Amino acid sequence: MENIRKSVFKIITASGTGSGFVVSGHNLIITNYHVVRGEKIVAVEDFKKDRSVANVIMVNPEVDLAFLQIDGFENRQTDISLQEEIIIANTQRIFINGYPFGMPYTITEGIVSSVSQPMGSRNYIQTDAAVNPGNSGGPMLNEAGVLIGVTTSKFNNADNVGFGIKHSDVIKELNDFSLLQNTAVYNVKCNSCDNYSNQESEFCINCGNNMDISIWEEFEKSHFAQFVEGALQDLGINPVLGRAGRDFWEFHQGSALIRIFVFKRDYLVATSPMNNLPKQNIQELLTHLLEKNVEPYNLGVHNNQIYLSYRAHLSDLFTDNAETIKENLKNLALKADDLDNFFADNFGCEMSIESKEEY
Repeated sequence: MENIRKSVFKIITASGTGSGFVVSGHNLIITNYHVVRGEKIVAVEDFKKDRSVANVIMVNPEVDLAFLQIDGFENRQTDISLQEEIIIANTQRIFINGYPFGMPYTITEGIVSSVSQPMGSRNYIQTDAAVNPGNSGGPMLNEAGVLIGVTTSKFNNADNVGFGIKHSDVIKELNDFSLLQNTAVYNVKCNSCDNYSNQESEFCINCGNNMDISIWEEFEKSHFAQFVEGALQDLGINPVLGRAGRDFWEFHQGSALIRIFVFKRDYLVATSPMNNLPKQNIQELLTHLLEKNVEPYNLGVHNNQIYLSYRAHLSDLFTDNAETIKENLKNLALKADDLDNFFADNFGCEMSIESKEEY
């Protein structure tokens, strides 16, 4: 099970996070449709925390499956396999793999409670394994690393009740998609006739079945989001790779981790947890933190970590100060990348756990 994590990814959108995975013999990343709903380009993070831009190239809302493609990506991992004739039995062990709550990769264990639980117009695998937000789109595996299903949901306010899309549904979607000619664009599958459309329409161009027009729509970014992502572009960062959820961004500038978010619906906050306090000779460092001016930023200490922070009222984004604020956001990232090295070299402060090692 340890090598499975190399085949499982965190899916990051402007709305939140989910999970995805690759299977042997395929370069596509499989996830839930509801994880990428409203997006045609998302960020994908691997077990080393490296991020890539992925295009959403197939969605089937009724089955709740989607396929993502990273340009140039080749799946060299063979740890998750597909077996069409695999036997799934009640009470057999099952392993849920993914990124619950956007946390690092985790595995939870349980049993298959039902091999075919009817919900709506489809049958699902039911399990008592812990399923949480962020697990959606991740693989359900047996002990040998063979795909049993794709985690899709759990009942709200209910413990030990999770559901997965059957492996046979995944195999059908992969087989059908392999016959499609134009696989480089956003394709919507009609579950009535199994044909695809890459043209926005309220009905299937093949069979006339009604289709929800919202499947084609992308979520509109708020003014705040456009403002912050403009600052990221000025840093040379693809905004898609900086997203960490709704109105929340997290990225590394050099070794320093930068977080940008809204606080109490009033303030735009940018902060960086740079270094840990040293074990000895702390007085000289504290004096430096109190006396050295880094305006418009603030140096502070919280839970034995040194932070560099900046705050602006959201209303100021609509004033003549907007460009200054954007410049301050960009420069905070650059300043944090300089200061974490300064504190390490001059005061013996270890880099924070959030820091990225530079090679």
